[in-house]
Formats: sequence, structure tokens, C-alpha cells
Amino acid sequence: MLATTDAAGTLDLTQAPPAPSSRRRVAAIARNTFREAVRDRVLYNLVLFVLLLSVSAIFLGAASASQDAKIIVDLGLSAMLLFGAFIAIFVGVGLVWKEIERRTLYAIFAKPVGRGEFLLGKYLGLCLTLAVNVVVMGAGVSLVLFYVVSRGAAPLLAALWLTIALIYLELSLLTAVALLFSSFSSPVFSAFGSVALFVIGHFTADLKGFATLFDAAAAKGLLLALYYGLPNLSTFSRITAAAHGIAPPVAHVLGALAYAVAWDVALLAAAALLFARRDFK
Repeated sequence: MLATTDAAGTLDLTQAPPAPSSRRRVAAIARNTFREAVRDRVLYNLVLFVLLLSVSAIFLGAASASQDAKIIVDLGLSAMLLFGAFIAIFVGVGLVWKEIERRTLYAIFAKPVGRGEFLLGKYLGLCLTLAVNVVVMGAGVSLVLFYVVSRGAAPLLAALWLTIALIYLELSLLTAVALLFSSFSSPVFSAFGSVALFVIGHFTADLKGFATLFDAAAAKGLLLALYYGLPNLSTFSRITAAAHGIAPPVAHVLGALAYAVAWDVALLAAAALLFARRDFK
């Protein structure tokens, strides 16, 4: 209840405006994050560069013994992954740090906004930005592919878009990783840790095999700990197969979706826990 007095001094009891629900608070933060990311010129430049790269693949393919379709898909998907990872990591790392640096974080937390809600909103906003960029990049590669291979392009397009879905799942996981690091460390360390995990994550499946090559128990234990403790990003890597027109099985895509969601939930929960204990004074 909100108590006020009118001109005659009579006490007036009115209902205070209800606080927005948690879902609305998260959605508002996500929308603001999306608008801020879209206004960032780096995102537009990256999309434009990928589209130009896809167009240039036509000329590369023409000079490589009629392997143009393969090169277009391989080059386009690889560029999509690399530049998407750049956005997920470096923009993701800056999501929290910019708010701290500009002192806007204090104004946000002065409202009924929890720290976990803040992180979740930032995560969803950047994931939406990545979805838009991935769709634009994929549309560009598809148009170039359809222009070069007008007949028989359907199998390649099916393989292309299922692989794009896997790439997006990987980018969503990298975004959660970037937020986890930025929830407790500096931007430099967060970026370094996220890039290192991105690189190591693509070789996680080989760590278990490497462990059998060592006799020392400590080395085996370390490699096995990395194998079980780090996300296996090779689960989402099907670029080479897509370049040959081999689409990932639907069961594999659904399994990768469940794997990515499980890691996203775990990483965001850890980020929220660490962020809740962080002192901004």
C-alpha cells in the first residue's frame, strides 16, 4: 500500500504499482542487450565480411576443378563458426564488464532485479543477436550455393542448415562460458579463458586417448579430468561432412541440443552463484 495526502490533508491509501515479474525483468534485460549489440558496428562488419567471403568462394571454386560447392559450404560454415565465436566470446565478456565500468550496474540492482536474472537476460539477449547473425550468414551462404549449384542443391542445403543449427548450439555454449568467466574475473582473463576453452573443447574427445599414452598417474588424471570436466565441442563440428553433402542425423542434432542445454544450465547456474558473491563496492 502507498500512503499519500491530498490538499485537504486527508490520508489516501492507494495500491502501489506491482513489481514486474521475473520473466518480464529478464525479457527487458534481453531486449536491451539485443538492441545494444545490434547497434555495435562490429556485428555488421562481421556479417558483411562473411557475406563477401561467401561470394569470393565462387571464384575460388571456379579455380579448383569444379569443387566450388564444397568450398563454398566449407568456407562459409568455417567463417560462420569463427566469427560467431568472436562475437560470443568478446561481446559476451563485455556484457557484464561494460555495466560495471559505466556504473549502470548499481542502478539496475537498485531496482527489483536479481543478479541471476541480470545474467540470464544478458545471455538470452546475446543468444538472440547470435541467432540473427547466424541466420543472415546462413542465408548468404545458401544464396551463393544456390547460384552456383542450382540443380541438386537441396541435399547440400539440408546438410548446410542442420550444421548451422549445430554451430548455433556451440555458440550458445560459448556465450555461457564467456559469462561464467566474466562473472568473477577481469575482461582479459575472461577472454583468454574463453578462447582457450574454445580451442581445447574441439580436442576434448582426443584427451581420453592421450591419457592411455602416459604412464604417470598424475598426467592420466589430469587428462581424464579435462575430458570429463570440459564441454566436448567436437559434438557440434560437422563442417567437413556438410561440405560433402552429408547431413548430420536428426538424432545427433537432438542429442547435441540436449547436451548444449545441459551445459548451458550448468554454466549459467555457476555464473549466477559466483556473481551473487561478487562485491562491487
